[in-house]
Amino acid sequence: MLEKILAPITAFILAIISSWGYAGISFCMTIESACIPLPSEIIMPFSGYLVSTGRFTLWGVALAGAIGNVLGSWIGYGLGVAGGRPLAERLSRWRILRIGEYDRANGWLQKHGIQVAFWTRLLPIVRTFISFPAGAARVPLVRFTLYTFLGSFLWSLALAYVGVAFGEHWESIRGVWRGFDGVVLAALLVLFLLWLRSHLKSR
Repeated sequence: MLEKILAPITAFILAIISSWGYAGISFCMTIESACIPLPSEIIMPFSGYLVSTGRFTLWGVALAGAIGNVLGSWIGYGLGVAGGRPLAERLSRWRILRIGEYDRANGWLQKHGIQVAFWTRLLPIVRTFISFPAGAARVPLVRFTLYTFLGSFLWSLALAYVGVAFGEHWESIRGVWRGFDGVVLAALLVLFLLWLRSHLKSR
């Protein structure tokens, strides 16, 4: 069932990137970052595979992915400014946005501040939902954009590098992705705790 759903999505992604190049990467990542289900776990590894063929450069691919994520995050941010949680609830009813993920992202934002825009960009699923509550909270757009770009660049770079490593077998990444998510989450938790400890000590 999942493969039947992913097959046309994958075909769309491959066609756009193959035809448009770096602009195609940015376009697809913009869609993904605007809370539309176009998985970066397909976009960036395929782009990484094209790096291994010599068509793209790794840094160019990561930059294109990050730029796309920033553009998409501005859409979510703007919707948050315009409608806040009431709009999020309506979008949830239309299955455009998951209200549970919105509330989780909003809770992290309220507790830890705008730095969460960086950390959540390194997490699956919730990474695309932080923009909406950030806009609703009217966090400074410049700082939000900076943290979003940095987190998105690292995420894009990591996924693209995995695509380079797997080469023509890049599609097999999906089979191990769930376990990889767990590794990423554990590593980020350790890094966040270390950052929080140093932040509290500096006060």
